[in-house]
Amino acid sequence: MRFRPTIVVPAAGQGRRFGGTSHKLEQPFDGSTVLGCTLRHAIASQLPVVLVTTAALAPLAGELLAKRDIVVLDEAQAARGMGASIAAGVSERSGASGWLVLPGDMPLVQPATLLAVAGALEQHAVAYAQHRGRAGHPVAFAAELYSEIIQLHGDDSPRRLMLRYPAHGVEVDDGGILMGVDTTADLEAMRRAASQPAG
Repeated sequence: MRFRPTIVVPAAGQGRRFGGTSHKLEQPFDGSTVLGCTLRHAIASQLPVVLVTTAALAPLAGELLAKRDIVVLDEAQAARGMGASIAAGVSERSGASGWLVLPGDMPLVQPATLLAVAGALEQHAVAYAQHRGRAGHPVAFAAELYSEIIQLHGDDSPRRLMLRYPAHGVEVDDGGILMGVDTTADLEAMRRAASQPAG
């Protein structure tokens, strides 16, 4: 792909709703962890990837990413929500042609989906994946929005940014765009989905 936006994987949240004894991103999933599988699919797209996380969770990247591709936030920064994590990742890759936001707890999103949404940025300032008309992740932003993205903070600020610009939905045959891990029930549902034959 000539047009190569960067995938930003925000993974610095505390995951309080999960309720398990360890962080939701550390949970075993499809031969790796939740975060490991998310990163594996992002890397398989062959787009550049940057992970934004905490010191405690950074080891989950294992040997998947080089240290230069991992942005480590301190507790105060991480507490500022997903918007701040996105801003940190975008700032780290300020020269990119755009950015795809793929939350670290979405290990079922397929590489082809990431590429489809990335391609939409060539004609749209904001794009997102949708499955059967339902909006999901990744959400992508063109480089022209850089000055606004780096000011994001809080969990709902990316959504507010999307409302300010015409957003283009990219229909994909990938139900994983709607599935994130918030609770232990979500995790079990995703494990069942991952075990189903493709198609």
